[in-house]
Amino acid sequence: MLNRRQLLRLTGAGVGVAAVPAVAIASSQLTNRASGTDREESTSPGAVTTTKRFDLNDGSDVLLREVGLTGTRILQSFAFDNTRGHLFTVQLIDGGLRLPGETRTYTGAERDANGDLCLTRLDLAGRILGVMYLRGFGHGVQIGVESTNSGSFLWTETKAIQVTNADGTVDGWGSRLARFKFANGTILTPDSPALTQYSLESGVDRTTVALDPVHSRLTVRCRVSGAFRYRLYDLAAFKSGGRTTLADVAQPADLQPGYTDVFQGFATFGSYLYLLAGSQYGANGSVSPDGNTFITTVDWNTGTVVQQELTRAGYSLPYREPEGMAIQVPDPANPQAARLCSGFGSVTSATDSRKKASIYYKDLLV
Repeated sequence: MLNRRQLLRLTGAGVGVAAVPAVAIASSQLTNRASGTDREESTSPGAVTTTKRFDLNDGSDVLLREVGLTGTRILQSFAFDNTRGHLFTVQLIDGGLRLPGETRTYTGAERDANGDLCLTRLDLAGRILGVMYLRGFGHGVQIGVESTNSGSFLWTETKAIQVTNADGTVDGWGSRLARFKFANGTILTPDSPALTQYSLESGVDRTTVALDPVHSRLTVRCRVSGAFRYRLYDLAAFKSGGRTTLADVAQPADLQPGYTDVFQGFATFGSYLYLLAGSQYGANGSVSPDGNTFITTVDWNTGTVVQQELTRAGYSLPYREPEGMAIQVPDPANPQAARLCSGFGSVTSATDSRKKASIYYKDLLV
């Protein structure tokens, strides 16, 4: 739940609940689509300059351990503004929290179905610096941050579509991508003028996004004809409407050898894609202290798995559910000293279900 300071901040003059016409897709995108060149198909091999990759056998180091976020729900994903030394996290909004401008209170299940997200900005010590709310955006599986001279711009899914799960629960999943500047105390909807929407071709859904901050590339995970794929783009070209892929690969068939695949996040660095999958202790065969969280490395140029390892990072956490990946560059002047970060959600204690977030990293490039 919000504390008193957060409620006062949200109810002040900085709040912007949008009720305006939908933001049009950039004219360059519309021109590309009209000419039939919205996207040039690349079925698997890429032409990405080969780089070093993170060694998944490298031990994991802790960046943050059991820090509190906004509200009580579990971390969904995260990303860094490496220039400013900020961390951004997303969670689903708490049930029972009524935001300014809402006509009633929503349950947690309704927040899930609507795709209502809470975006928190923290420093690298885990101190909360600000919060935004994103209504109708999606499930928050992965986000990206683009650092510019004018501020931190978030890349997220948006325009959520409701999907009924096998157990009857309903989640909102994004059908487009959004880019917007972080503005503390603001509430956005997919129609807010503060964001720009980006789409892929017709029929593509469940779009989520990650950024490679060193190589200035954008990766989209999306579902195409019922199967998940990953598409790599030049960031500047994508923003201007280009949809020619640098690489386009299928999600590997087995993300958790011997277990039921539970996808949890992705990141990209150079010529390699990194995928996170796993379950909390007590679910799908995950048992403390080993769990069933795997990281998989995929070669963008071939679409093949080059390494897959179990990670025991944060093994002593209570609950311990993997949630999101990101590339951190602690020193922007030394971009090759990058870190592959994985997030984990846990509970406060055995008797306190409020969620905490932890981030671990690997930094050995081979």
